[in-house]
Amino acid sequence: MNTNTALSVDESAAQSDTASAFAFVAELAREVSNGRVELPSFPEVAVRVRKVLADEDVSNEQIARVVGSDAGLAARVFTLANSAAFNPSGRTVTDLKGAINRIGHNNVRTAAVSFAIAQLRRASELQEIAGELAKLWKEATLAAALAHAIASRVRVANADEALLAGLLHNVGKLYILARANRHAQLFKDPETLAHVIRDWHANVGKAIVENWEFPEHIVEAVAEHENLDRDAASPDMTDVLTVAVTMAAFMGHEVEDFELNMLGVKAFARLNLDNAKCEHIMNDCAEEIVALQSALGD
Repeated sequence: MNTNTALSVDESAAQSDTASAFAFVAELAREVSNGRVELPSFPEVAVRVRKVLADEDVSNEQIARVVGSDAGLAARVFTLANSAAFNPSGRTVTDLKGAINRIGHNNVRTAAVSFAIAQLRRASELQEIAGELAKLWKEATLAAALAHAIASRVRVANADEALLAGLLHNVGKLYILARANRHAQLFKDPETLAHVIRDWHANVGKAIVENWEFPEHIVEAVAEHENLDRDAASPDMTDVLTVAVTMAAFMGHEVEDFELNMLGVKAFARLNLDNAKCEHIMNDCAEEIVALQSALGD
């Protein structure tokens, strides 16, 4: 093969990759604009939990009936309720109503999301990317556990809602990866897929969380937590998530590296967190973080 022919083949392949990426992005844009963004293999019981919790006056008994209709979801609620994070006394709860009363409605939502994404990860059509999905889920559970720990200490956001926001922060990446699995050309070029995920995951994640009718401050946190220059009148849930995700990226790394990445990030300043305070949270909450990750299905 001469040089010109080789160049022609390379150019043709590049054009094919670009066309595939453009078609996929156009598909994503249509889904987001039409509000039709739902995780594949999303279990019906998780939808029913979402609907029953939309009623502010719903009783724990009513929630228990819905949760109890699926053994897998019920097991996830019990695991969360009896985890070290929510059961410091060590008293095991064995009835579903008692478990729901212990963790509260926000954490029933969290358990439903955790269960739904576990179902997604087990879907037969996604087994080829099971490793990538597991990596994203590990990132989500770590960010969630850190967000819960941070919110519990800085007290500018509800800690249980922060746990849910952390769990959802990269749901757009999960969705794009699962959808891209149908586009073989994208997986031939990991760099192109990485660019699509980087540019689109926040918009897709926001659309999913809106579709699930979660509170506006959680929607905003999922959409804006990577905006390190974001201005806000006062510290909020988005700041908590920004700090949690930043901390998660540096767990186990050198303290000096983390300190450099804090510089100029407005969320840290609004939460009045310096390097020493962040290091204290990471060390002080190590057992709590591990317990939460395990309960969420890491």
